[in-house]
Amino acid sequence: MARIDLIELGHAYRPNPAAPGDYALQPMTKTWDDGGAYALLGPSGCGKTTLLNIISGLVKPSHGRVLFDGKDVTTLPTEARNIAQVFQFPVIYDTMTVYDNLAFPLRNRGWKERETRVRVQQVAAMLELSSDLKLRASGLSVDAKQKISLGRGLVRPDVAAVLFDEPLTVIDPHLKWLLRRKLKEIHHELKLSLIYVTHDQVEALTFADQVVVMTQGEVVQTGSAQALFEAPEHTFVGYFIGNPGMNLLPCTVQDGAAWVGGHALALSGAAKAALAGADGKISLGVRPEFVECAADADAGADTVPATVLSVRNMGTHFLAEFRVGDQRVAAKLRAMQAVAGNTVRLRFPQQRTLYYVNDQRVA
Repeated sequence: MARIDLIELGHAYRPNPAAPGDYALQPMTKTWDDGGAYALLGPSGCGKTTLLNIISGLVKPSHGRVLFDGKDVTTLPTEARNIAQVFQFPVIYDTMTVYDNLAFPLRNRGWKERETRVRVQQVAAMLELSSDLKLRASGLSVDAKQKISLGRGLVRPDVAAVLFDEPLTVIDPHLKWLLRRKLKEIHHELKLSLIYVTHDQVEALTFADQVVVMTQGEVVQTGSAQALFEAPEHTFVGYFIGNPGMNLLPCTVQDGAAWVGGHALALSGAAKAALAGADGKISLGVRPEFVECAADADAGADTVPATVLSVRNMGTHFLAEFRVGDQRVAAKLRAMQAVAGNTVRLRFPQQRTLYYVNDQRVA
């Protein structure tokens, strides 16, 4: 296991990059702790797999350095970095048994057979492969083969890090949920350093202690699931995390209030101070979970009039959509009396309402 330091690390496929758009991976400095579980989360093409491949040594960065426990490994090949990597599709030996597939990385490093047997049985039990150890891998389902790949990545206790590149893509949805939970349990038991690439926010938020959110080659926030949900530092994080994502409404600040769709919302003292003299695009952000619906008569300084566009009963809550001026607002509500076409007032609680200038949170 190792602490991983990324020092001014960036990558460009064209020479002499000058603007942010010239980089596939924009320069960053990050430290990932020994034994931590991290997820790289973002849409396709955001740079997360490029970053993973730089850490593994499959790609040499055009800028910066990669350190494992303070040792510069930037120019070292993959085999010299002592890492394990699990890919999107199973990478196993079909002609071997499940046991021999799991044992191969240990035998290749000179482990004694008795120690190998103990370790293989331990990892097989974690992944519920114990009953399959004598079977040839060629006869197993794709799900089972990918579990073997996961086991091959986890079987070596001395690796600097285990890197996962969307390893559950080919897994059945129900088994995927079980394996996410299992990987979390394995991490707590084995204390390995794990880095997990995914575009699925549920995978990232349930697996990782810290989630690294990326867009357009840039890391925009690193934090816990709670921090990403309650206090997104960038509008992309607010939009990308959650279902539906955060309501982001263009607004202006005037006379001590935020104006949204032609209506004034009172600002807290902290928000007034943070937005004073703000130069650029200002947005108000509030999660659908925190929006409240009040009767039209319940006007308040933190409410605005809205028209109901649609209401869907989701069983556990009502998912409603409103129009405020020319903007749409989503809300998850415990109860909903109004129907489409009604006029109501929406309350944006001050303690749950965030403000962004040029996409960066200021209050």
